[in-house]
Amino acid sequence: MFPLLSRSRRSAPQPPAPETRTLEVAGRLMPLTIRQNERATRITLRIEPGGRALKMTIPRGLAAREVNAFLDRHQGWLLTKLAKFSTESSLRGGGEILLRGIRHHIEHTGTLRGLTEATVVDGVPVLRVSGMPEHAGRRIATFLKKEARADLERLVKVHAGAIRAPVSSISMKDTRSRWGSCSSEGNLSFSWRIVMAPPLVIDYLAAHEVAHLREMNHGPRFWALCRKLCPHMDEAKTWLKRHGSQLHAIDFD
Repeated sequence: MFPLLSRSRRSAPQPPAPETRTLEVAGRLMPLTIRQNERATRITLRIEPGGRALKMTIPRGLAAREVNAFLDRHQGWLLTKLAKFSTESSLRGGGEILLRGIRHHIEHTGTLRGLTEATVVDGVPVLRVSGMPEHAGRRIATFLKKEARADLERLVKVHAGAIRAPVSSISMKDTRSRWGSCSSEGNLSFSWRIVMAPPLVIDYLAAHEVAHLREMNHGPRFWALCRKLCPHMDEAKTWLKRHGSQLHAIDFD
């Protein structure tokens, strides 16, 4: 008898590499990434957080002319959606910035040195910024990071204490894909931009990541614990869904 020849397993075909291009929308150049997905049955187009890039998913093998026709048909939709994202910096004197949900008028002190501070002048919330005007964005970002850390460290301590969960570390980042994260080692990470949101939203983010210290998932038990820590969870989630991208759109560079 002849020995049976084993059939080699064919590896699944790899999807084509994503295509990257630049799309012009009413004079604004937008980076566009196009991915083919064999499970996709239709074209989907998504604006990245902050309104700085576009992502498109298409059925595998879709003709380029159909992709281009889809983009042409949706120029008006893109223009409407992107209108809420400012392409110009408003962080110099006379501009405004949110701090804990309250709009603060940006005022330059005219001095090269000094601390950035939030105050109230004649009943108007003001953020006073020193240094060269062209460095205002970086100075404001540094201030917001410091304020965010103070708020989140305080709130994490409260929520972690409520469920008696140890926290290894807390870090501030400028992530656009998520507002926070929690590792299995108890390391919590937050986007410092959340400090521009109202206090109830900041509280929700802290509670959300602390809840992951007990439930490393998004199942029913996690959401029940999150709601117990943060009764205003639904209101906070709605605010983030409606306004979160606008916080990502601010350019501090």
